Amino acid sequence: MSLARALSVAVVGVRGHLIEVEADLANGLPAITLVGLPDASLHEARDRIRAAIVNSGQNWPSQRITVGLFPATLPKSGSGFDVAMAAAILGAAATVPPEALRGRVLLGELALDGRLRPVRGVLPATIAALDAGIERVVVPEANGAEAALVPGAVVEPVRDLDCLIRLLRGEYEPAPPVAADTDAAQSSAAGAGDLVDVAGQPRGRLAVEVAAAGGHHLFMQGPPGSGKTMLAERLPGLLPALDTEAALEVTAVHSVAGLLPEDCPLVVRPPYRNPHHSATPAALVGAGSTVLRPGLASQAHRGVLFLDEAPEFARITLDVLRQPLESGVIELARARVSARFPARFLLVLAANPCPCARANGAAVKACDCPSLVRRRYLSRLSGPLLDRVDLQVELAAPSRAELRADAKYADTSAVAAQRVKAAREATARRLAGTPWRTNAEIPGSALRRMWALPAKVTRSADLAFESGQLTARGLDRVLRVAWTLADLADLPAPGPAQIGMALDLRLPGRWQ
Repeated sequence: MSLARALSVAVVGVRGHLIEVEADLANGLPAITLVGLPDASLHEARDRIRAAIVNSGQNWPSQRITVGLFPATLPKSGSGFDVAMAAAILGAAATVPPEALRGRVLLGELALDGRLRPVRGVLPATIAALDAGIERVVVPEANGAEAALVPGAVVEPVRDLDCLIRLLRGEYEPAPPVAADTDAAQSSAAGAGDLVDVAGQPRGRLAVEVAAAGGHHLFMQGPPGSGKTMLAERLPGLLPALDTEAALEVTAVHSVAGLLPEDCPLVVRPPYRNPHHSATPAALVGAGSTVLRPGLASQAHRGVLFLDEAPEFARITLDVLRQPLESGVIELARARVSARFPARFLLVLAANPCPCARANGAAVKACDCPSLVRRRYLSRLSGPLLDRVDLQVELAAPSRAELRADAKYADTSAVAAQRVKAAREATARRLAGTPWRTNAEIPGSALRRMWALPAKVTRSADLAFESGQLTARGLDRVLRVAWTLADLADLPAPGPAQIGMALDLRLPGRWQ
């Protein structure tokens, strides 16, 4: 009886778990058995592995083969275990030295001719390997640049099973993977359009700048042609590039979702997602029975999630965003598996004032929607959801004169982005030593305890709260926006003017 062990990684959510793959060869009728909670794709691996080994010029053991994946209590899924299982079988058959499998994590899917095909989740798998004290990671060539993003990892990209066998025998040294071109990534991810294109909407441009500076959620209401979609599309261009930690977080999510391009696997710009209003709750938060994949909200982590024509979304679809708006994470639980995905995104909602979209606009024909129809239309956005949105602005259709006059004074995205960058740097200095990055992330209790403002400064916000125009959550959000306005103005703390502006950006036309 012969036994060999190899190591691989199972990715659940965006977290990797080290898996020990054991192969045992025993006397008996030739067969291969998998144990350790494998799913259907893993059962199919038996035929892929046999064909790959034979087509690579190696002998298939004519014995009873048992392959175990441990820990046996963790469900295993996907084709990423193919290479580790093949290496364990070859080690048990003495085709490769079993000791060469120690200290290496093997990832990849096998083609029938022995080629190694790329798999999802290589970045979190490599991180899990290093956390377990294993530096060497064998991956398909197409995943080499992605695995090399992890500092300290010794990546061994291989083309096919024959190269892997020679590597384990000490007869082959793979070329190091090509590093990701971050400059190309930044240029390819540049935002569409410029903020200066949105003429006639100084209030809208101010709202997106404040949203970018403080990470505040934004709701824009106005008739068609008022610039809501243009403003949302230009918002990612105002956000600063992701730092190393955030870039790895976002890249890990996109790796698990299978969205990373082969030529540039590192995500360095804040992502932007704009789903159609027919999107389901599962599409937003993620889905799966045994393999849980991140939804659009997680794919927009550290970026922007834009829901255009928000009242056209199903109400249950919108309300699934309530919990991640507060916590910044999405926790999915199924019968056999649960997963946790990061979801610290900036939500932007846009809506027309009524179904006919002519209310408060410059349309030739005036709106004829009854008041009840208008209320029902906007009531699809639930009160608890809107209460979590810091900025709520009403945009009117600009006149021709306003378009011409405003075009002379509108700032470009580059100028606004510099102000946003300076504001974020001021926020970072104030939040140094805390777990928060932006003003929008600060809990209300910490805001009142660590950065309390005098009563004379917050008087107008307190009056709005006492009159019922603000909830307790809304009051905290007004204070957060005021701190962002102070950071944009390079002030040490907000004053009455910043509090008043924050109220105006949350209660348009309602604050007195």
